[in-house]
Amino acid sequence: MLRHTLRRLSSLLSASRREFATKTLFTAQALVKGGRADGDVTSDDGNLKLTLGLPKGMGGPGKHTNPEQLFAAGYAACFQGAIGLAAKNNKAPVKGSSINSHVSLRQDDSGALNILVKFEIKLDGVDKAIAEKVIKDAHQICPYSRATRGNIDFKYTVL
Repeated sequence: MLRHTLRRLSSLLSASRREFATKTLFTAQALVKGGRADGDVTSDDGNLKLTLGLPKGMGGPGKHTNPEQLFAAGYAACFQGAIGLAAKNNKAPVKGSSINSHVSLRQDDSGALNILVKFEIKLDGVDKAIAEKVIKDAHQICPYSRATRGNIDFKYTVL
């Protein structure tokens, strides 16, 4: 009991120190009006302007962007940056990379919704063993991976 309490207190203190030691590098801002079925998304700088709509698989017309597409793009783009850093850290001569990102919205037997992310990753210029090492390290570095770890299912395949 005492050990558990001390561990919890230590965890809270560490979290508090991390909050104060963190420097914000960038904040993205987007205004969303409506929802996934009939919404609009606009970034504060105007670079992102999208209409949201249900995909065909959920009964919609499939004519507009959906949140899963946005997440698939954002996560894969962030992961690409982590691959670059992991390749540099491993002195791996990665000449280029691509990720075919799949984000699935799933429903379990209780009706709860959850997400599955699958990446098909290709690293140019390295063999499969080095690619695996770089990708595993990238998964530890990527802020999206860190934020979602333990909360969504994540799988990848090295091509």
